[in-house]
Amino acid sequence: MPPCCFLKYIVNVNPLIVKSHSPLLDIWTLFLAVCAVGIGGTFQYGYNVSIINAPTRHIHKFLNETWSSRYQMELNPNLLTLLWSVIASIFSLGGLCGAYIGGSIAIRLGRKGALLVNNFIAILASILMGISFPTGLFELLMAGRFLIGVNTGVGICVQPLYIGEIAPKHLRGAMAMGSSIFLTGGILTGQIIGLRELFGGEKYWPFLLSSSCFPALAQLFFLPWFPESPRYLLIDRGDEMKCTKALKRFHGPLHYQEEMEDIQRECFALNGEKPKKPWQLFSDRSVKWQLITVIVMTMGQQLSGINAIYFYASYIFKQAGIPAEKIPYVTLGTGACECLTALTCVSDKFYFYHTLLFMLFFQELYPWVPYLSMASIFAFILSFGLGPGGITNTLTAELFTQSSRPAAYMIGGSVSWLSFFTIGMLFPFIVVCSHVSIIYTIFSQLTHVHLTSCREILLDAEIVLLYTIKNLVLRLKISENSPSAKVLLESVTLSRQVYFKLSTNNTNTHNRRQINK
Repeated sequence: MPPCCFLKYIVNVNPLIVKSHSPLLDIWTLFLAVCAVGIGGTFQYGYNVSIINAPTRHIHKFLNETWSSRYQMELNPNLLTLLWSVIASIFSLGGLCGAYIGGSIAIRLGRKGALLVNNFIAILASILMGISFPTGLFELLMAGRFLIGVNTGVGICVQPLYIGEIAPKHLRGAMAMGSSIFLTGGILTGQIIGLRELFGGEKYWPFLLSSSCFPALAQLFFLPWFPESPRYLLIDRGDEMKCTKALKRFHGPLHYQEEMEDIQRECFALNGEKPKKPWQLFSDRSVKWQLITVIVMTMGQQLSGINAIYFYASYIFKQAGIPAEKIPYVTLGTGACECLTALTCVSDKFYFYHTLLFMLFFQELYPWVPYLSMASIFAFILSFGLGPGGITNTLTAELFTQSSRPAAYMIGGSVSWLSFFTIGMLFPFIVVCSHVSIIYTIFSQLTHVHLTSCREILLDAEIVLLYTIKNLVLRLKISENSPSAKVLLESVTLSRQVYFKLSTNNTNTHNRRQINK
């Protein structure tokens, strides 16, 4: 009997076991649910970002041979660079499309339904990439990369929605990190499978690219055993019976009432408000600073240059002076570094880009410097994973309500994928025109500027919270005995906490004046 069926039997069938229900069963159910959504969500993203790196040389050869047989002429090196950039970067254009439609699909089909339908896109993409080599059509490779980008765009948008809505309050932060853990796990898995001893050889690279179907098939098998998001069922669908049943599965028959009351309070506060569209968020002043925070943090995450490392890791290590036969194994270190940081995600206060600049500049002078350069790249990845890599993806779920959350994920995802595409397209040409160290100096400065701006934005967002509560008091005509009185009491308590925090810690005169007002 599958584990989920066994848990369902315990909760709904056997009343004697319910009386001695163990909280470990609930945690086990939540853990399996995170695994079921993660394998077809952010795991696909990390996996498809990393597997394109291993067969770079073989794809170049495939492009040259296909072009020569088709047009009876050699492929121009600049055109080869352009075609390779398109193959690598069209993935991000597909991700942009996926992010744009992901929120709408999640509203119409539900979080679980959107993830299940999304897997068929991954299967189609795998077929196209797999048959590109035997048919001699590199256009199929581009189409497959675009579709797998759509798949990952939808997955990155919907997976955090589902996890955030099924997680109990005390586990919400830890479960939200499941997205980052599966993303980095996908990167490391792709790097391992891409080794020449496995599927990184010249004969097997089409199988490597088409292997994206296996995570999709795994999710199609495991995810149906779990219920839909309880918040979606009650707030968006108004189905209280299914919501209660789902909560019992995720939180247990003895502990689901607290979560049910929390969902009912949010449902009452929304007062039947329909899910918002992305363009509606831009005109909604109440979420102005939350939206700016997500956009700035997401853009800063991508402009840090981390994806350029994964897309062009082999090229970067080659330029750094690492022997060609050792590069695939060195690349594994990049995935292992981010896996480590995903498991120990804390804010990072160290600046590693000075070391990176120094090591890349002196790589020509001493034979031992390339290996220190390699260590600097690992340090760069550690610094990214400990800071923006783990934190950025959890911001959206924390800053927005149920009605605004899908649209916010669509906007954040679109910004992320646009930045991703820009880096992927321009990086090879920038490297030709300048030194690698110069590029990462620019990346590090962009990251510093974005994160410094975000510190002030988050502070202003907390100040706006006070004004939002004030407007709530004026607009709602509530009596002492009404259910909304409890909501207001919690809001006032929260406002006091924010007030004392800001008034004691903030030294900016302008912000203090706003707080006191």
